Amino acid sequence: MKRLFMLIVISLSAIVKLFAQVTDIVPADPVTLPIHKANIGRIIFMTDTIPAAKCTEADILKELTLTSESNLSMRAFMETSLTNYQHRLAPNLTVEQLNQGNYQFTFYVDGKQMYQENLNKGAGYARNKNGRTTLGIKLISTQHEDMWSRYLFTRFMVRGGGEDALTTGTHVIKIELRPYVSIPDLKVGDIIAQGELKVVIPIIEVKHKAIQPIAPNSGWAVSTETYNKQLITDLNEKVLQNKFKNITSVVVIKNNKLLIEEYFNGSGRDTLHDPRSVGKTFAGATMGIAIQEGYIKSELQTLKDFYDLKAYKNYSPQKDGVTLKSLLTMSSVFDANDNDDDSPGNENNMYPTPNWVQFALDLKTDSSKTAYKSWNYFTAGVVVLGDVLNKTVPGGLDKYADAKLFKPLGITNYKWQYTPQNVPNTAGGIRLRAVDFARFGQLYKNKGVWNGKQIIPQNWVEKSFTKQMVLPADVVGKGYYGYLFWNKTYTINNKPYETWYCTGNGGNKIFIFKDVPLVIVVTATAYNEGYAHAQIDKMMQNYILPAVLK
Repeated sequence: MKRLFMLIVISLSAIVKLFAQVTDIVPADPVTLPIHKANIGRIIFMTDTIPAAKCTEADILKELTLTSESNLSMRAFMETSLTNYQHRLAPNLTVEQLNQGNYQFTFYVDGKQMYQENLNKGAGYARNKNGRTTLGIKLISTQHEDMWSRYLFTRFMVRGGGEDALTTGTHVIKIELRPYVSIPDLKVGDIIAQGELKVVIPIIEVKHKAIQPIAPNSGWAVSTETYNKQLITDLNEKVLQNKFKNITSVVVIKNNKLLIEEYFNGSGRDTLHDPRSVGKTFAGATMGIAIQEGYIKSELQTLKDFYDLKAYKNYSPQKDGVTLKSLLTMSSVFDANDNDDDSPGNENNMYPTPNWVQFALDLKTDSSKTAYKSWNYFTAGVVVLGDVLNKTVPGGLDKYADAKLFKPLGITNYKWQYTPQNVPNTAGGIRLRAVDFARFGQLYKNKGVWNGKQIIPQNWVEKSFTKQMVLPADVVGKGYYGYLFWNKTYTINNKPYETWYCTGNGGNKIFIFKDVPLVIVVTATAYNEGYAHAQIDKMMQNYILPAVLK
C-alpha cells in the first residue's frame, strides 16, 4: 500500500511538472549546426556577420585592436527564438503582444555595467524574432550601413561612456542579452546569451599625436599666442584612436591669426571639405550683399514677387505671404520639417525630384504654423533662396558669389555642387579648404569687413546674429536661430561663452564666438551618424576651448 502511494505521488508530480512547463508559442528554427549546439547561451564576436552555417571556430575573435579601420559583428546562439523566450515570461500574451517587446542589451567594460537598453520594438523584423534561434548583427562597420545595431553600439560608446572607459591599453567588453515584454508592464527575463571580447586601444606614438606645425602660405598670419598644447595633443590622440571619429580638420583663429591647424584621416590643407548644410549660410551671406546692392529690396519681400505661385500645386493665400526672412529663419508656413521623416517637405523627398524649387513651391502650407513662430528645419526653402538669388543678381548666383564674396576673401579654390537646373546648391553643396571656411567665419567676426573693405553689410551680420527664433528643445537643446546661423553657449570653467555657428551633417562646424576673439572650424565625415554632432561638442567642451581660452 505504501509503495502504491509513492507511485501515485511521483506520477502526480510528473503531471504537475508537465502542465507547469510552458510550451513554445511559435515554431522556431531547429538547432542543428554543430557550432550552434556547442555555443548555446553564448555570444561570439567576429569581424563580419558570417552566416551561422558557414561560421567556424576560426572565425571567432578572441581580441580586437580598435582602430578607424575596425569592423566588429556578434552572433548570439540561443536555445529557441526571442518570441518563445518572451512567451515564458508572459504566457498569456499573444504573439503580436509579445512582439511589442524585444531584446534587452547590457554592456560592460572591465566588469562595470556601462549601458543598458531595451531595444525599440521596431528593431528587427517580427518574422526573425519569431523564428530565428541566432542573432547576427554588426556593431562597428567601416561601410556605415543604416543599421539599428550600429546605432545601438554607438549609444553604448557615446552616451553610455564606453569611449571614456576604453582608455589606452587592454579591456574586456561584455554583452548580455535578455528578452523583455512591455505589456501590460515591463518585464525582463533571464540572460539568454552573453559573451566577452578583449579589446585593445593602441598606444599612439608621441610623434604621431604631436601638434602639427603650421606650414607657410596659409593666407593667414601665424599666431604666437600660447595655448595648452597638452590638451590639443590629447585631442589628437583621441582622434587617432578613433575615439573622435571621422574628424578631418581642426582650425583655430585667435585675434585674426592662425593659432592651430590640424588635419586627420588623410586630409590636408588643400582638401576641399564637404560640410553639407554649413553651405546654407553662404546663401545667407550672398543674400545680404544682394540686398545691399539693391537687386533684392529686402528680406521681407514675399515669394510672389519672384514666382507665379498659382502656377504651382496646392496654391493657398498663405503662400503669398511667405517672406525670404521666413526661409532664412526656418519659420515659413510650408508643410515641411527635415527632422520628421514623414513630413511631405522633408529634404529626402526633394533630392530624387527633377526640380527642387518646384518641389518646394508645390508643397502645401500648414495652417497650424505661424511665420516667425514655428521653427522647422526646411532645406528646400534654402534652395528657393538660392534660386531667388540666381534669378535676380547679374550673371547668376555662381558668378555673383565669386565676384562679391569669394574673390574679396581671397578664396579661389572651392567647388559648388549644383541642382538639377544647374544652379549652385544652397541646400549645402559648397566645398572649401578648412582655412578658407575660417575666412568666412572671420568675416562675420569682423562684422562683414575683410582687409578694410565692407564685404557683407554690418547690419546684415547683426540681423544674422540676432536670436530670431527659439530652437525646440528636442532639436538641439537650449539654443536660438538667426539668419541661417545657430546659437548656443558653452560653459568653460564656470564661464559662459556664447557662439554663433554654421553646422552641417557629419559634424561640420564654423564657430564664431561673440565676446572672445575666436573662430573655430571643425570638419568631419561622420555623415548620418548619431554621434556626429555630440562628439564635436565634447571636443569643444573638453579640449579645444579649454586649450585656447585664458
